[in-house]
Amino acid sequence: MSEAGFYRAGDGHVVVQLRLTPKAGRDGLDGVGELSDGRKVLLARVRAVPDKGAANAAIEAVLAKAAGVPRSAVTILSGHTARLKSLRIEGDADAIVRRLGGAAAPG
Repeated sequence: MSEAGFYRAGDGHVVVQLRLTPKAGRDGLDGVGELSDGRKVLLARVRAVPDKGAANAAIEAVLAKAAGVPRSAVTILSGHTARLKSLRIEGDADAIVRRLGGAAAPG
């Protein structure tokens, strides 16, 4: 994992660990949080409900926008029916990490 702890950069991709809150008042990223076991995760929320993949599609779109990549470049690797998810973002890993670092700052 990285210094920020919520992502792992590879060759041409970044894998992000994320905790999603569905049915929120807005779509967005809320910074970096820590789970009870000490793991770091990116905190995110979406307005969509967790029904028929709506919340998953919404978080893919939010993460794609934050990373500056097309929506098709973001894929959920694990956690399709859970709040804790692993997502893979295809593209220039350095640029994605830079953008996510700015987007993850609470603000």
